[in-house]
Amino acid sequence: MLKMFTKTIAIASVVMFSLFISAGLASAAAAGAKPDKQKWGFKGPFGTYDRPAMQRGYQVYREVCSSCHMLEQLSFHHLADKGAPFYDADFPNPNDNPVVKAFAKDWEIEDVDQDSGDPITRPGVPADGFPHIYPNAIAAAAVNGGAIPRDLSLIIPARGGGADYLYALLAKGYVDAPDGFVVGDGTNYNTYFPGNQIAMAQPMFEGGVEYSDGTKASVEQMSKDLVEFLAWAGDPKMEVRKKTGFGAFLFLFIFVLLLFMTYKEVWRNVKH
Repeated sequence: MLKMFTKTIAIASVVMFSLFISAGLASAAAAGAKPDKQKWGFKGPFGTYDRPAMQRGYQVYREVCSSCHMLEQLSFHHLADKGAPFYDADFPNPNDNPVVKAFAKDWEIEDVDQDSGDPITRPGVPADGFPHIYPNAIAAAAVNGGAIPRDLSLIIPARGGGADYLYALLAKGYVDAPDGFVVGDGTNYNTYFPGNQIAMAQPMFEGGVEYSDGTKASVEQMSKDLVEFLAWAGDPKMEVRKKTGFGAFLFLFIFVLLLFMTYKEVWRNVKH
C-alpha cells in the first residue's frame, strides 16, 4: 500500500513538473520577445526630455497615429506648459501660445450651438481636450476588425517595458512571420507583441513624415521621437518633480549638517 502511494506521488510530481515547464514555455512565447534596452534621456534621477524629439514626436502622432489613437488625458494647452514640447517663456499662459493655438485649430471639436442647441463642429482652442476619435468603443472595434485602439496618453507608464517595449514594437517588431507560424485573419506578425499577433498594421514607413527641422524620417527615428513625446504625455511633470525632489534632498542634507554641528557645539564641554 505504501509502495503504491509513493509511486502515485512520484507520477503526480512528474506530471505537475511537466505542466509547470510547459506553462512557463507557453507564457514566455505569449509574452513576445524581450526588447533591447535603449538610452533615454528622461531616465534616471536627473533625466530630462529631449525638446526637439518631443516636437517631432507630436508631428508623428498627428500625422500617423491620431486617425486611430487619442490622447485622452491631455488638453491642447498642456503642450505649452512648462517643460512641455512647445513651452515658450514669452507666453507663460499656455492658452496664449500661438503654436498651440494653431495646433488646436487644426482639429475639429464637437460642440453645441449656443443659440439653437444643435450639435456642431468647430475648430479647437487650447482649452479643449484632444477629441475622441470614435463615438464609442463599439464603433472603434467595428472599424478596426474587433480591436479597440489604445489611448496613448498613458501607454508608456502602463505597459511593461515602457519606452523600450513601444520603440521595439514600432521600429523592429514588424517582420515576416517565421515558417510554420499561422497569422490569423485581421492580424499582423510582430516579434515583440504578446502572442506575436497584433491587430494594428505597421504604422511607420521610411519617409512617412516630412520633418520641418530636416531630420531624416527613418522608421527608427520616427519611433524614437514618438516614444519621447508619449513618455512626456504619460508624465508631463517629471522634470519639475525631479528638480523639486533634488532641492528637498539638498535642503534636508544641509539642515541635518547644521543640526549636527549645533549639537557638537552645544555639548562639546559636556561629558557623556
